[in-house]
Amino acid sequence: MSDQLRSLVDHPVFVYLTDGRTLVGQLMGYDQAANVILGKTHERIFSSTEAMKTVPIGVYVIRGETIALIGELDEELDEQADYDNMMVEPLDPVAL
Repeated sequence: MSDQLRSLVDHPVFVYLTDGRTLVGQLMGYDQAANVILGKTHERIFSSTEAMKTVPIGVYVIRGETIALIGELDEELDEQADYDNMMVEPLDPVAL
């Protein structure tokens, strides 16, 4: 996976972790084990009873083995989403 991350460096990414958490940030770097460093990171917390919450984190290091999904975030589409009124079930943890 680390070779595929090269094109995402310095771009905004969406990361879904195996424990069910969702992170958004700028990919600053990675290593051969697919450990990644995100900058300007924030966690998105979803709930079926209240609007999505955003928790700022800053710089964040993620172990590669905890990443279920990572991909480039389309900032234009992301800005159009009405997160203030979005209520959805949180994603379940993933067993890999």
